Amino acid sequence: MELVIILIVLALLAFWVARIYNQLVELKNRHENGFSQIEIQLKRRYDLIPNLVETAKAYMSHERETLEAVISARNDAAAGLAAAAGNPGDANAIKELAGAEGILSGAMSRFNVTMEAYPDLKASANMTQLSEELTTTENKVAFARQAFNDQVTEFNTYRSSFPPVLFASTFGFGNDAALLEFEDSQEIQAAPKVSF
Repeated sequence: MELVIILIVLALLAFWVARIYNQLVELKNRHENGFSQIEIQLKRRYDLIPNLVETAKAYMSHERETLEAVISARNDAAAGLAAAAGNPGDANAIKELAGAEGILSGAMSRFNVTMEAYPDLKASANMTQLSEELTTTENKVAFARQAFNDQVTEFNTYRSSFPPVLFASTFGFGNDAALLEFEDSQEIQAAPKVSF
């Protein structure tokens, strides 16, 4: 009889540990899938940028440096995305992607400011359509990034809670997943200062 009780307790313990493992796997898969949604939108964004620059070249012949900066930043961000996509749980790869995205956002901001000096370019149907597509894609990136960060937070919270924290390292879930935060998102949240 004692042997049966011991076997039942061991079976329940094994079931409980297996449940923790399965939950860790599920949460990891969710945040990795969330990153793949970001990847899809960022690739679309990276595909739109060269078209935008090509359209602008015809009007902005004196702004070669600005156009080259945008393309260079786009290429660096695409390389950062490829590195992060290989391992979305790698905090360094996520930080490098965030940094490259910050540089790209800065280059795109300078491009938009420069574009203001060219009314014919702003009135171009191609430029208007590309700008609208880019804006829509930026919104999709923001939503995908928010979903990814929510999933990462859920994974990190579960992984660090008791009792999963006792088993996480043993099961290969020793490190927290990194949030993907772009520099511009912090600036957007800050209230603008107005002085008269």
